[in-house]
Amino acid sequence: MAERAKKKGKLFYKFLFIFLMVSMVPLGIVGYYLVNLSRETLNRAIIKDQEALAVGFADTVANSVNSFKNVLLEAVHRSDFASMDINKQQTALNSIMQLHKAFLDISVVDITGQETIRIGRFVHSGNLRGFSDNSVFKKVIKSGEFMGEIERYMGSYPSLTIAIAIANPSNNQTNGAIIAKLSLNGLSGILKTSFPSSTHTQAAVIDSNGFLVAHSEPGEVFKPDAKLPDDILDVLLRNDAKSGGGEIILNTSERVLGAFAEVNSLGWVVYIQRSVSVAYEASQKMLHRTYKVILIVMVFVLFLGYAVSLVIVQPIQALREAAIKLGEGDFDYLPDLNMPNDEIGELAHTFVQMSEALKVKNAEIVSAQEELYRLNRSLENRVEARTRELKSAQDELIKKERLAAIGQMASVVGHEIRNPLAVINNSTYFIKTKLSHAGDVEPKITKHISIIESEIKQANGIINEILGFARTKELNTRVQPLNTYMEDIIMSFPFPAHIELVKEFTSENPIVNVDTDELTQVIRNLMRNGIEVMPEKGTLTMRTVIEGNFVRIDIQDSGTGIPKDVLEKIFAPFFTTKARGTGLGLAVVKKVIDRHKGRVDAWSEVGKGACFKLFLPLSAKIPRLS
Repeated sequence: MAERAKKKGKLFYKFLFIFLMVSMVPLGIVGYYLVNLSRETLNRAIIKDQEALAVGFADTVANSVNSFKNVLLEAVHRSDFASMDINKQQTALNSIMQLHKAFLDISVVDITGQETIRIGRFVHSGNLRGFSDNSVFKKVIKSGEFMGEIERYMGSYPSLTIAIAIANPSNNQTNGAIIAKLSLNGLSGILKTSFPSSTHTQAAVIDSNGFLVAHSEPGEVFKPDAKLPDDILDVLLRNDAKSGGGEIILNTSERVLGAFAEVNSLGWVVYIQRSVSVAYEASQKMLHRTYKVILIVMVFVLFLGYAVSLVIVQPIQALREAAIKLGEGDFDYLPDLNMPNDEIGELAHTFVQMSEALKVKNAEIVSAQEELYRLNRSLENRVEARTRELKSAQDELIKKERLAAIGQMASVVGHEIRNPLAVINNSTYFIKTKLSHAGDVEPKITKHISIIESEIKQANGIINEILGFARTKELNTRVQPLNTYMEDIIMSFPFPAHIELVKEFTSENPIVNVDTDELTQVIRNLMRNGIEVMPEKGTLTMRTVIEGNFVRIDIQDSGTGIPKDVLEKIFAPFFTTKARGTGLGLAVVKKVIDRHKGRVDAWSEVGKGACFKLFLPLSAKIPRLS
């Protein structure tokens, strides 16, 4: 008994050790992987956010500068300004200077390069200057407009030169130019507001030469050598990308998170910098919390393993005692067996002694296994059949979800595109009105305006087609005599002179229950497609045939036909072989017929034409025609 007591517990410790190894090692590996993955993911997200911030502010800078350029463009395009009347120009420039404080200096220069007007906030002399040899004047006369040439106005204010050519609207000849100096101090104000010092973030705008245009700390702009550190400029100026971001190690060994974005049309660069310790502060907090959670889980697993080991080992020990008693038939005699020195060894020795008794049951077990095998095969067949049904249902569900997603996207895209189309249409109408008042209009301008109107109409048609496919409304069905309904459609359809129409309607007038609006769209769409493939001459055949509980509508053309590889894809949404089009026409056809509990088939032979067959369920008994 003392020796048996000595053997007790070895299996317990073995099992506890294995359980801990199996559970803790994968947990530690997975935890380490997840911690690093989450940290890297968060860090990448922070870099992307900062890059997006730089791109957004680059757009803000471009829009801010362009708004001032547009002020000058609006002024020079006024007929009274283009007349080069000094008094009218003086009045217009005074108004601009009062409304827009950012303009420091505005001059009007005639075509010879002589300054005729100069208005400036710090200009007290009435002396007018000559610009005939000025590079800015030459560029604006040649190209029509110029924006660039950063300089310090009066040695202090960073300013941008904007020049616009003044053209006579009657003959489109250049009469001179307007040249303005724009103060860029407002950009520093925007930067300071967007990136206060409390955020530990610095932002700056530099030109292509590294000149500091604006800074979130405005005092930096007014320094004699207003530039960013050389190590940062080296990274920004040698980079050809439009935008980017990442960690930068400064010459001071400080690690910062920098992001940049190019300002469109100006060649400037917006640069945003934050200390790595500040930028990744959230990442470090998340990392520490994750380690705490993993530590808590590890302690929990340790106690759980201990409890599970006790729960498993104790029944095994009880089973061992019972097996010994059942095998020997004597509950008091416990033989000393030469087996491994643990509970599993003792249990194995006991089952060896019980093997003879189990032989009697072996035949029953074999029979039960065969029966189980038969049942398993039956179950597998049923599972396979059910799996196929589930996969079919899943495919249908995925298809419906995709169509629903397309519907949502189409609604959003249609709305967002129609708004600018409406603006373009209104602008075109305004331009046409102005041109009509101007008298003789160049034919080329009229032609291009017509092209714009045609393209707007084409775009609206595409949007309507996409929305029509994506939206699903309740069917508004009505009982209709099919032949009569088809005659009405044919009478209202504009057939070209080169198309021969052949009608082969069944002598019976089938009754169908259909949504006439949707079915009319389908039939007219197929008729239109058939006519398009017969540009010179052809025959369009309209046919109705009764097949069982269905009536079939055939729309057949004598065109060039559809290749077999294309025929298999024609009902797929967005598939098209046309140079222009959405590829939704036939997809809408299939959708409408499916909603009517019917089906659509297509037949074609290259060189002989194509035939689309629409099957619709009959709605009532068919009346005989008298």
